Amino acid sequence: MKRFEGKVAVVTGGNSGIGLAAAKAFAREGASVAVTGRDEKSLKSAEQEIGKGTLALRADSSRLSDLDAAMAKVRERFGKIDALFVNAGVGKFVPFDQVSEAFYDEVMNVNLKGVFFTVQKALPLLSPGAGIVLNASINGHKGMPGSSVYGASKAAVINLAKTLSADLVPRGIRVNAISPGPVETAIFGRMGMDDEQLKQTKEWIKGQVPMKRFAHPDEIAEAVLYLCSPASSFVAGADLVIDGGMIL
Repeated sequence: MKRFEGKVAVVTGGNSGIGLAAAKAFAREGASVAVTGRDEKSLKSAEQEIGKGTLALRADSSRLSDLDAAMAKVRERFGKIDALFVNAGVGKFVPFDQVSEAFYDEVMNVNLKGVFFTVQKALPLLSPGAGIVLNASINGHKGMPGSSVYGASKAAVINLAKTLSADLVPRGIRVNAISPGPVETAIFGRMGMDDEQLKQTKEWIKGQVPMKRFAHPDEIAEAVLYLCSPASSFVAGADLVIDGGMIL
């Protein structure tokens, strides 16, 4: 029997990268799937990739009104949530002395505020036994140049997984985090670098990883499904580092 047969999985930022890989994996395992994203074109593409019956919702996770609207549509279509992967986030990097208030607010509003209120807004729909996974990052563990705001936001997500776990375990809801290392996704194309800078950056990152490669999104998705499944029924408040040994 498929692990998520008869279950409902919601993936924020499910229109690309790790989120899309996880949404497709949930669907393969029998789940009814809802995904959110900010880009209408990629949402439509994701809806087709994930499969028939997918609910694709345009929503900006930093806007509480968007989260309210998305959860209302999930309630209307499915009535519950059994697995919630809070994946939506932004990865932007600038030197510390160039961080503006607008840059700080943009990153924190999506990566921390959005995560916090996504869980809060989903709470009335979460079934006893539900699993929540928050997408953090290896940057929440390691200091890296240019990542002061991003790293701080992801460190906060790691702590949030622990504190929300303490809050929600009495309700039968488990909360865990994952901290991926470098993953081969479209995020690198949105970092404002030219081709040569991008190539050099990716080679530098590979040099920090003992396995000398980037992860594939499917490798991260497998961890998400594990943490949402009954196989991890005694795992709560954990942070699973998936980085090819980079933290070493």
